Amino acid sequence: MLQSSKANSLKHSMRGFSLIELMIVLVILGLIAGIVGPQAMKYLGRGKSQSAKVQIENISAALDMYRLEVGNYPTSSEGLKALVESPSGAKGWNGPYLKKGVPQDPWNNEYQYKRPGSNSQPYDLLSLGADGAAGGEGDDADISLWVKKN
Repeated sequence: MLQSSKANSLKHSMRGFSLIELMIVLVILGLIAGIVGPQAMKYLGRGKSQSAKVQIENISAALDMYRLEVGNYPTSSEGLKALVESPSGAKGWNGPYLKKGVPQDPWNNEYQYKRPGSNSQPYDLLSLGADGAAGGEGDDADISLWVKKN
């Protein structure tokens, strides 16, 4: 009789999960993923936008250093490449001003540079956002040095 109760308790402790218990756990995990997933994607998109702002500020600092040494900002045709390779006729060029080359924005697009800039700015420097096209809202919004967005 003693052995019989030990065998019963051993069988009971080795029992697995039923299909219903597994389904309940899967439903709970699905609900958690449905709630947490979109929030995580929102933070990921915000992180890329903030990364683009930081890169634009770093490129802007390199453009300012270029201007101090050469005497003016690169032309639109010279572009940001002038921060890495000396353009012909650039007296006083003491670069490269960007050690790792001109970065791409977090969405793997080139930063847009135009001189002279709009609104009486010396140049425009911007990322076109996630969609790679001008304009847009949210993650697709343009990110510029001169326009402060919340």
